[in-house]
Amino acid sequence: MYDKDELKQKLLKIDGRGYKAYKDIQGIYSFDKGFSLNISHVQSDPFASPSKLCARVQQQCAKFPKELYLNKSRKIAIEDYLTRVFAHNINKYTSGNRGTGKSGMIAIDRCGQEILERTSMVINDDYVEARFVIGLPARGRRILGKQAIQMLIDEIPQIVEHSLYYENINKEEAMEWVLLAEDQDYIREKLDEKDLIAFIGNGSILPRESGISDRPLKAEKAVKFKSPDSFEVTFDTPNHGRVKGMGIPKGITLIVGGGYHGKSTLLNAIEKGCYNHIKNDGREFVISVSDSVKIRAEDGRRVEKVDISPFINNLPHGQDTACFSSEDASGSTSQAANIMEALEMGAKLLLMDEDTSATNFMIRDVRMQELVSKDKEPITPFIDKVRQLYKDCGVSTVMVIGGSGDYFDVADHVIMMDEYLPKDVTERAKEIAENHKTNRREEGGTKFGNIKLRIPLASGFNPYKGRKVKVKAKGLHTIMFGRENIDLQNIEQLVDVSQTCAIGDIILYALQKYINDRNTLREIVEKVDGDIERNGLEIISPFPKGHPGEYARPRKYEIAAAINRIRSLKIK
Repeated sequence: MYDKDELKQKLLKIDGRGYKAYKDIQGIYSFDKGFSLNISHVQSDPFASPSKLCARVQQQCAKFPKELYLNKSRKIAIEDYLTRVFAHNINKYTSGNRGTGKSGMIAIDRCGQEILERTSMVINDDYVEARFVIGLPARGRRILGKQAIQMLIDEIPQIVEHSLYYENINKEEAMEWVLLAEDQDYIREKLDEKDLIAFIGNGSILPRESGISDRPLKAEKAVKFKSPDSFEVTFDTPNHGRVKGMGIPKGITLIVGGGYHGKSTLLNAIEKGCYNHIKNDGREFVISVSDSVKIRAEDGRRVEKVDISPFINNLPHGQDTACFSSEDASGSTSQAANIMEALEMGAKLLLMDEDTSATNFMIRDVRMQELVSKDKEPITPFIDKVRQLYKDCGVSTVMVIGGSGDYFDVADHVIMMDEYLPKDVTERAKEIAENHKTNRREEGGTKFGNIKLRIPLASGFNPYKGRKVKVKAKGLHTIMFGRENIDLQNIEQLVDVSQTCAIGDIILYALQKYINDRNTLREIVEKVDGDIERNGLEIISPFPKGHPGEYARPRKYEIAAAINRIRSLKIK
């Protein structure tokens, strides 16, 4: 290990030289108060991916109390909090870009409204470590050594001083952060005991600031959520005491109401409730089961050997729907495939919105049944399978329905949103169903049908572009995998670009270890997930040098969704 004065001398020595001379500063440097700076990877030029650094402070100096990270829930939350503090102090203590390309940039993983397991920060009994990137400064390709000194010797120590030492952070806010996350996880764990699949706390603010912002609508403009008495449940949380709100029971639940009254807003909150949320998000106590999957039609997606026979049979030209493939699936076949792929991975809650569903997949009313006989219609609509799905497979469904009262016949519960407030209209809906019988014929048979586990072939994965492995996230919704772009535009529970980054490397990791023409897709994803659980998210990094500070942990459903959307995918 070197000391900071040696780092300064190296930078003065290479000042004005060609950019590749920055390689000379790689190594670990000691600073004051138990702080060391590891320059683990240096970029090749000012326009390349920035250099990777780790700032580590020994716990004997950092002095973070163990209660902040004594269990997994708290550990994830405090690492999230410190990442945000570090990012705030980057903005406060740095001069910003200086020079060519990425010169002068200092950045750490960017956090959103969700609290996610990340690799940007590590805290344990021995140390606290921030993993971040910088753009080493240059003019053209000539090193700006004095500006580098300013960044590495002056600015970064200030950021570390105010981020990684317990005495300098907001202690009350840090504790609130971890206690809130712990209570969110507590409620999620208790849902099953109460036969619930979701909970929306009273006082929650569900509407968002805008269609492009996930921040909450300002409190003075928002209607605070209040549960109907018939749905109200209570959780006695470890840290926030008694929390009351609306519990959505297992089974089939409809969300109805007029346009612009908050139906989709409620559904969107439930779909994001598989994640914990930060303080003042408005959805802190909107909690759903971890095994929830948002389902929609996805015209044009490729489908590879999925058994969609529970929903679709007798296609023209004798196409086998028990092993259905399509280069350009329709709305109904894509929605059927999306459901079966979610069930294949173990989903226990399906979330659907009529607006993003294929109409002919959702319902076939009595008039259409009269006009087009069943032997001429290959689609068994969801209305005829949703009850069997719950009865046979234990899978609940929550649906936004605005136009088809036929679903009253199969619903267990009906919630009407009225000016963003929920009302229990179950009895009224059942009364209407009884008084206005549709006389439609059930078309779904007596059983839901098979859920088949598929085996991916290694030959369907090619991460190479030329002679090099090329796997990279391009924003939230695209992964470059070799020569192919994986389109994740319609995967609505993917919330962070760092999750997308992790998914790309997870697929590569799985290809190297578990995709062997024998393991099922579910086994592959669960084996990778087990490795991450045991060894940390950094286990998936393909690079021996440099920290993997850019990952956020994705769920198994989004990993499988990405694999299913590889257009070269082959199934045994």
